[in-house]
Amino acid sequence: MKQHPQLSLLFVMQASPSGPAPLVAYLEAIPHVRVDVEPVLPENLSDYDVVITLGTAAGAANRRLDAFVHHGGGWLAAVDASSDPLPAVLGVVAEPPGSEAEMRVLFEKADHPMGARLPDALYLPGRYQVLMPTADNTETLLYADWHYAHTPVLTQRPVGRGRVACTTLQALDHPVVQQICYRLLVTLAGRPITPDPLGVGILGYAPSVGRLHGLGVGDTAGLELRAVCDLNPARCDQARLDFPDIRTMPTADALAAAEGIDLVIVTTPPNIHADNCQQMMAAGKHVVCEKPLALNRRETDALQSLAQQHQVHLSCHQNRRWDPDYLTIKESLKRGLIGELFYLETFVGDYHHPCGYWHSHASVSGGTSYDWGAHYLDWIVSLIQRPVTAVIGTRHKRVWRDVTNADQERIQIRFEGGIEAEFMHSDIAAARKPKWYLLGTRGAITGCWQEVQTHTIDRDHYYRCHDIPVTEMTPEMAIFYRRAEGEIIRITPAVAEREPYCFHRNLADHLLLGEPITAPLADSVQVVAILEAAARSMQQGGTLEALDGI
Repeated sequence: MKQHPQLSLLFVMQASPSGPAPLVAYLEAIPHVRVDVEPVLPENLSDYDVVITLGTAAGAANRRLDAFVHHGGGWLAAVDASSDPLPAVLGVVAEPPGSEAEMRVLFEKADHPMGARLPDALYLPGRYQVLMPTADNTETLLYADWHYAHTPVLTQRPVGRGRVACTTLQALDHPVVQQICYRLLVTLAGRPITPDPLGVGILGYAPSVGRLHGLGVGDTAGLELRAVCDLNPARCDQARLDFPDIRTMPTADALAAAEGIDLVIVTTPPNIHADNCQQMMAAGKHVVCEKPLALNRRETDALQSLAQQHQVHLSCHQNRRWDPDYLTIKESLKRGLIGELFYLETFVGDYHHPCGYWHSHASVSGGTSYDWGAHYLDWIVSLIQRPVTAVIGTRHKRVWRDVTNADQERIQIRFEGGIEAEFMHSDIAAARKPKWYLLGTRGAITGCWQEVQTHTIDRDHYYRCHDIPVTEMTPEMAIFYRRAEGEIIRITPAVAEREPYCFHRNLADHLLLGEPITAPLADSVQVVAILEAAARSMQQGGTLEALDGI
């Protein structure tokens, strides 16, 4: 695991008001951040890098903060729609709070390093309140676009050997605002947030996956694609056509020894994931591995141990964490729209001859469920964050005799507290089940596959048809809930558009700045444990495999 310098923070606020609570929780989830919360400013501030105050500090407290900042500390003052005078050291005065509004908020400098990999504009609720600079060295970081004017809502300035910042933003539960606050706090602690970019190498240039990773790296500030390695010369040739400025290498040994490669993305077949990852980590390189992370717990245990030993990052390419349907379900559960979730079922498949590539051969892929199942089980363990107690797996081999994968596999998972989940992958399903079926104590969520066909003009044959893979189409989502009168209401939730390369941006945020990783390694290890237990159950005709609360 990559180590980041410890950051010690002190929140000074009365009775833990609800506004800052999400920000406190976000910061507490970052391993290298220590957060203390006090109702009043303590006498001794020497243990902290930055102090965050809600409202205004006055009198003796203000003098202690002045001294703390002048000696190298950081201070963030969150005004919280207050009309009280601000301490002069902040270099701003706050105008009276205005009305509640949704504000369009942007960085004053569009290329500010604090805004790297973040949206160009945020739309935030709260009471509009302007900060007017009173000191020449006060810098506006964020402004609200208000009546065609740039009105400051987040400022900072150097004071003595330290720095102070002030904000009137109240949407501290917004995930991007939390990222900005974290980056600001790092800056206030006197640490740079503009590290050198990471050189990236891709090990295994598969026709689709390798190019997509290359595009994702190229689209992400802070990552630079520098090398591609593949045993097949034709694939190296293709990589140079796709990305002319890279080096190509014929062996993994050459990539492991290459200078300027900080991060390796492993896209080789699953049966050699563990060996490839271990070789790259032993060479001191961070590693992202295509799913599944490995084929069994023995391999994942060895990978975790090596990452810890060499203090490098290891994670799995769980890019489906940003699929719009999954995010809709996650938000619906967070808001309690269907009550307490107790049953979740997922499905992928159709009636189609399996491909002739390694995906269809168990000795290389791990088996039918190791492909799509690595994504679907990752969804399951992230939505049901409880220990797994038992797994049952069943399989059918009835139609496709030319491949070694099973035609259909089903995995049933039991979680602590009696919650159940099920995943099925079938290549002999003439009628598809819904992609999603969730039951809660007050309602349900469904996600039904959408089959979409597009047409293009053909001058000789009038038109051509093109099927979009159903796995790439966002399913039709529906939420059902029971009213007190007994009536079942169906609503269609708003589903966001899919954004490309979110995984790569989150990876850069984590490696460069220490921000939380969206798909933690522990979840990918848990997925492999479930797959291994399910395979063992399938081999024995569907036995119940107990797991020790993974």
